[in-house]
Amino acid sequence: MDSSCFRSLSKFTACAIVVLLSLSCFSFTTTEAYDALDPNGNITIKWDVMAWTPDGYVAVVTMFNFQQYRRIQAPGWTLGWTWAKREVIWNMVGAQTTEQGDCSRFKGNIPHCCKKDPTVVDLLPGTPYNQQIANCCKGGVLNPWVQDPATAVSAFQISVGSSGTTNKTVRMPKNFTLKAPGPGYTCGPAKVGKPTKFSTADGRRTTQAMMTWNVTCRNWESRSLNHQVKG
Repeated sequence: MDSSCFRSLSKFTACAIVVLLSLSCFSFTTTEAYDALDPNGNITIKWDVMAWTPDGYVAVVTMFNFQQYRRIQAPGWTLGWTWAKREVIWNMVGAQTTEQGDCSRFKGNIPHCCKKDPTVVDLLPGTPYNQQIANCCKGGVLNPWVQDPATAVSAFQISVGSSGTTNKTVRMPKNFTLKAPGPGYTCGPAKVGKPTKFSTADGRRTTQAMMTWNVTCRNWESRSLNHQVKG
């Protein structure tokens, strides 16, 4: 990936992502995320493909804590998945992988991560501004949506390479995992959803993602409670 591509990604981040993410969290209807006992409380992950690149795409991954009572506390969330093909992560903003993996097949520009099953963590508060996007860098801490929507969202930008470059050739990641202090979570498969729509700051223009994938992760205790209620 050449330097001109990185410059274009940087401009994209500065001019668009901050505005888009600040508004994206309002596109959900939260009344279905939990009931009085919160057996249906969940963490929803949205994977929005924002732009295509010569060998892949740039996406914004956003996590919403739609649990009524459960807060993800420090040291925060850890998100993982398995790539469908031989994808690599060229660059990340607002998060990082815990390991780079074996990138020996690359010469010159070296990817941020070459692992088949990357593990991603949030950046810490105080991260330099040029490494941030909106809703990042909280150390992985997420409050419940009902308590404070502004702190119930976490996001990062990811530049994916060695991937499909159109809606027909790109493949969804699989085997999502979400770890956090406590019992843990079980994640369902990624599903294609309606492309997320975004409004500009002045409200005069609406744009939308190229593609959107949704993943739902549920707390193990919630799943157990749900089975007991149904039984």
